[in-house]
Amino acid sequence: MTKTRLQPFREILRRKKAELAKRLGDRAAIAIERRADHYDLVQDSVERDLAVHNLNRESDTFREVVEAIERIEDGTFGRCVHCDEEISAKRLMALPWTRFCIRCRTSDPME
Repeated sequence: MTKTRLQPFREILRRKKAELAKRLGDRAAIAIERRADHYDLVQDSVERDLAVHNLNRESDTFREVVEAIERIEDGTFGRCVHCDEEISAKRLMALPWTRFCIRCRTSDPME
């Protein structure tokens, strides 16, 4: 992929990395509060579990974004890490940090 074609992806990934870094730095959403009412405690627990789940998901995405930036730098961006085929431009526009082409992603959803 040419430097000209890489520039928009580099910028998108840089912005996404900054956005995720900011959100990951704010851990107030998982603070534990004590309330007297049992139903409030259950609600707080559910909300905390959801916040932890979202934090884990965003942390995974942050790692994938950093890896995509590294792939831009080392010249492997846009190639599937599994089969080494080119990832379609349409897929990269939708998910610029993806590591897999659509064929490899759908053939083994655990990767």
